[in-house]
Amino acid sequence: MNLIRPIRLDDLDALLEIARGAGAGFTSLPPDRDYLRDRIELSLSSFAAPVSQAGHERYLFVLQDGSSGLIGGCCAIEAACGLDEPFYSYRVGETVQASQKFEVYNRTQTLYLTNDYTGASVLCSLYLRPEFRGKGGAGRLLSRCRFLFMAAHPARFADRVIAEMRGVSDERGRSPFWEGLGRHFFSVEYAEAEHIVGMGNKSFIAELMPAHPIYAVLLPAEARAVMGQVHAHTAPALRLLQSEGLRHTGYIDIFDGGPTVEAPVADIRAIRKSRVLEARVSHAVSRGTAHLVSNDALDGFRCVMADLAPARDHVVLDQATAAALNIRAGDSVRTLGP
Repeated sequence: MNLIRPIRLDDLDALLEIARGAGAGFTSLPPDRDYLRDRIELSLSSFAAPVSQAGHERYLFVLQDGSSGLIGGCCAIEAACGLDEPFYSYRVGETVQASQKFEVYNRTQTLYLTNDYTGASVLCSLYLRPEFRGKGGAGRLLSRCRFLFMAAHPARFADRVIAEMRGVSDERGRSPFWEGLGRHFFSVEYAEAEHIVGMGNKSFIAELMPAHPIYAVLLPAEARAVMGQVHAHTAPALRLLQSEGLRHTGYIDIFDGGPTVEAPVADIRAIRKSRVLEARVSHAVSRGTAHLVSNDALDGFRCVMADLAPARDHVVLDQATAAALNIRAGDSVRTLGP
């Protein structure tokens, strides 16, 4: 059984291994040991803090194999972005040039550097190790567990949630969008620019990026072709978020051109559909369908996937599931069906 839990300091080596394996584009967790230790400590303090509204908190979770103890992936929620430093995106707009005299009518995409997502909660740092992919619903568990946590603790998050999806790059880490645009202003390799941003040094973006709109038609065709497109490894994560109601509304990443998807928190399917039920524990459990089930704890948050047949006001769990969630008969659990 795979288990979701908050990260601990003794997970640092595993998190560093994940960051190294993720490759270019995984900017929220660069492979730097000291930086990752700081991220873990921030997560620990975020879970421990009394919070009444979204602020500088960042909640980092890991997926752990219940048998081997191996850490198979991670995910996170940033409570509110852009509070200390600007959170930049390109908004893809449109400009029209027309002349009746010369019978010319041209519609041109334009890129506007914006901070429109300031204050939104961010789903980030999602990565599942290759050996865990396609096994036991690990990817769905890792992504959707965050919605159950948000449903249990709504005061800790903003009214809008976003996710920046990894854009297109090749096996060598080359980004067509970066080569067509960013390189002209930064004069560094794509991976280096992503690393600088991932380490929290974002002010250089404002210093070097052009403040005026950029006409997409001036970019190479290869760069235009990947605007709003995702990396092949990210496509499953995007489809899952789309199934929850998140949509691309025209914003892209300023480095790799990957899409940003968004939704009001109240409209997210997993948050709307999750149910709080009384837990009953038994040796004999009726066969059901795959559900996410979690406790509603804070730093003791646990979430697993199990075959359940929830009733109107209760759900029967086997002893292994109850133990994984650290709950007893009579406690409340939150369930989410397929």
